[in-house]
Amino acid sequence: MNQMGDALEAAGYTPEDVTKLRSDISRLREFKSVLVGFAQIVVVKHVIDCDADPFCPDGWTVGEHRKGGQLEWDPAKVALYLSENQQDGKVIEGNQLREELKGKPVYNANLLDYLLAHSELIPESWKGKFVFFWGTIYRYPGGILLVRSLIWSGDRWSWNLSWLDYGFHGNFPAAVPASI
Repeated sequence: MNQMGDALEAAGYTPEDVTKLRSDISRLREFKSVLVGFAQIVVVKHVIDCDADPFCPDGWTVGEHRKGGQLEWDPAKVALYLSENQQDGKVIEGNQLREELKGKPVYNANLLDYLLAHSELIPESWKGKFVFFWGTIYRYPGGILLVRSLIWSGDRWSWNLSWLDYGFHGNFPAAVPASI
């Protein structure tokens, strides 16, 4: 049993993962079926349609939506970008940041909504940040522009919004392709 504990730790399992395994005996039986050759593990591919029309809350309209094709989720493909004007304690107005990001690839709100539906895919390193999806800009009634973000609220992931007239500091990164 100690060898199993060592192997699970070496494979990156957390105590929470082990608790989850222990509480689901049927899942353990399925793993045994794999070990003895009666079953196979199939990796699930998460493909996000970043070309689809985005979710739009009641009363809002979409001001801009940059299509992004079909994205096969891999957290290594996503970087959290900060403008130089967000670093070292600096704050940039959202409208100015939007201008800076115009020529750069950014992910849209379709990725945000997919990750909310599959929160187990969200990297732990994103906790404590407001991760913004600048590929979709919304218009609130009255004409105010805003952008949505993904946030950890202490016990679950949810979305928030910021008006583009507000300041964006170092805790407000943009989700961008890792190659940028």
